[in-house]
Amino acid sequence: MILYPKFYLKSVKEISIELLRNNNIKGLILDVDNTLIDVDRKLIQGAENWCEGLKNQGIKICILSNTSHEEKVKDVAEKLEIPYIHFAKKPFKRGFLRAKKLLEIEKDEQIGVVGDQLFTDIIGANRVKMVPILVQPVDKRDFWYTKIKRPIENIFIRRYIKNTEEK
Repeated sequence: MILYPKFYLKSVKEISIELLRNNNIKGLILDVDNTLIDVDRKLIQGAENWCEGLKNQGIKICILSNTSHEEKVKDVAEKLEIPYIHFAKKPFKRGFLRAKKLLEIEKDEQIGVVGDQLFTDIIGANRVKMVPILVQPVDKRDFWYTKIKRPIENIFIRRYIKNTEEK
């Protein structure tokens, strides 16, 4: 189903080199808001070390964010020393395809897309045949426009969890 991720994790930091290698993932496209930073723009603890460790293992990483606030995305990208794209308009394909070019990875299925929202990150990843990786939001607080979607997304997340437990 287009709404379902391949993986559902508590945090980006649960994405290990073993998980990536076992699934032939050579690059990651990361969301920012509530994936890497909280509502107060605070980067999750350990993000720099996690990112650096993956890059040292040859994993290519970039940011793809829907925010129009470039400075916010640029600040995170500079801390992690990775390229970024802001105002991506996920789940439309264009931003994902631009990120694929940044990563310089030929095959879509070798790119993981990491984010906290089904209706932007996961649907977008599935539309371009990349590997969707859903993470739990880093903050219970949300922006007003995400608060509207979150209860609906949670219905699908519960269904996903139930379906994966039954298998």
